[in-house]
Amino acid sequence: MSLTPTRAVETHQLADHSVDLRMPLLALMALVVGTGGAVGAWVLVKLIAIATNLFWFGRLSAAHSVITDSNVGLLVVIIPVIGSLLVGLMARFGSDKIRGHGIPEAIETILFGESRLSLKVALLKPLSSAISIGSGGPFGAEGPIIMTGGAIGSLFAQCFHLSAAERKTLLVAGAAAGMTAIFGTPLAAILLAVEVLLFELKPRSFVPVVVATIVSLAWRPLFLGSGSMFPMTATVPDSGWSLLAAAGIGLLVGFEAMLLSTSLYRIEDLFHKLPVHWMWWPAIGAIVVGLGGLIDAHVLGAGYASIEALLTGSLALKVVVALLAVKAVVWLVALGSGTSGGVLAPLLILGGAAGFLIGQFLPGDASFWAMIGMAGIMSGAMRAPMTGALFAVELTGHFEAIPYTITAAGAAYAISVLLMRRSILTEKIARRGRHILQEYTVDPLDLLQAAQLMTPHPQMLSGGLTIEQTLTFFTTQAEHRSYPVVDAGGRLIGLVSRTDALRWQIDHSLAKTLLSDAISDSTQPVAYPDTPSGVVADLIIETGIGRIPIVDRETRKVLGILSRQDLLKARSTNRLAETGRNRFVFRTNPAS
Repeated sequence: MSLTPTRAVETHQLADHSVDLRMPLLALMALVVGTGGAVGAWVLVKLIAIATNLFWFGRLSAAHSVITDSNVGLLVVIIPVIGSLLVGLMARFGSDKIRGHGIPEAIETILFGESRLSLKVALLKPLSSAISIGSGGPFGAEGPIIMTGGAIGSLFAQCFHLSAAERKTLLVAGAAAGMTAIFGTPLAAILLAVEVLLFELKPRSFVPVVVATIVSLAWRPLFLGSGSMFPMTATVPDSGWSLLAAAGIGLLVGFEAMLLSTSLYRIEDLFHKLPVHWMWWPAIGAIVVGLGGLIDAHVLGAGYASIEALLTGSLALKVVVALLAVKAVVWLVALGSGTSGGVLAPLLILGGAAGFLIGQFLPGDASFWAMIGMAGIMSGAMRAPMTGALFAVELTGHFEAIPYTITAAGAAYAISVLLMRRSILTEKIARRGRHILQEYTVDPLDLLQAAQLMTPHPQMLSGGLTIEQTLTFFTTQAEHRSYPVVDAGGRLIGLVSRTDALRWQIDHSLAKTLLSDAISDSTQPVAYPDTPSGVVADLIIETGIGRIPIVDRETRKVLGILSRQDLLKARSTNRLAETGRNRFVFRTNPAS
């Protein structure tokens, strides 16, 4: 017979990265997605401005305004309730996917929803978030724009014949583009995509995300202005202990992130116990927001003015203390109620306030340590250390602080993973019964070759056997489902299985037919000793054949069999590498 290996093995070219012509295609599509993300960010910012002017100043305007400039008296308690009531109605009768802060919903769509977001979400998420933030909700725009930009990318991808993985790439590209347009932080947006959203680092996904981010950055001066969002000029402390101080702040704000995350989900549990429909929860939570606004109006809205004040050092200590305490309460209650809003801006305020207060006892400007606190708490809460470190310096343009932000982010990340099983983002997904692992590892099957996992010298059947003899073998001696059939020189002819034997039992006319003739018309998938085990696993999935012969590339002689059971050895090898501990220096028994 003519042995015909399947295309999966024969055309598989080994390389450091998996890439094909789909990557440049996705990169071209990312040009459109990046533009869409920038436009979506502009629309969201304008909607927030319109809502703020309507709720607090009674005027129809898209001009930037600050809630603290309004004078509404006791209406400060009522306005957030009205806005949250509207959000609850939109979620109830529109789409419940607009509830929450956006990033967990984006992650869930990527991992479990084939990266398909609806037009309804793309329209309702920015509108509901604008109403929530504009009416005083203590949220930022980053979560909503990640969801909105992601929806734009997903909808565009759904217009074409793309795989779920390719749709994911464009969804994340849209999210990163939106974040870049809002904050002017392209590096942090790309890192957020890698650390939180993509769950892979491949050219197929990374390159389009970069393209969309750069396109959005190019549009930003036209839509939202250029330069750093919160420029600061605080000097970097020249004390040799400054890096140690940054690590200390990182540990403290990492602990703060743990307290905030734990408190958030406990408050959410309390809302679930209320004897009313979840549609009313945002309005109930907004009462606390309004009362917090009576105490300190700075806690209302996105709070970008508060972030700027922390980074310029223009806030009095008692104001910072009040901001830290009241902002934490109103944000946790509002977010726990299930309204629409983001987590990043509140985290920046809370981490920045903590860093500012600690900075009173450290060398240099307190505003510098506020920035370090922002980097740390973002890393600890979101489990995105590089994103946190780069976001803080891009946001301020203070790139000299990178060693300090990285130190704080690393320390916060370390304490966070030790104290919390999940981040503030993934805990919400886990509560829906879906656990995810935010660790990038190479598939152990791609590290091992077929020769390392196969069962060598397998039992084989001669092609000279008759069908009658083959049936006798399967009824009296066979221990496996299938066996390789070889010629007199040990070269593979094909594979015979129990299914073949059952079919031949019915057709008695084949009893004297040689086994080699009975299977000579079949094409048998094979692999070679140097074939990656992951390729063999794909071959098993494609063909449904559970045992793949491993043959010599030149002679076609059978060297072994790789089965589904053998593939589990890769998992065992990987587990041994993780848990098996040995000492090779100063061993008590050097001969062992």
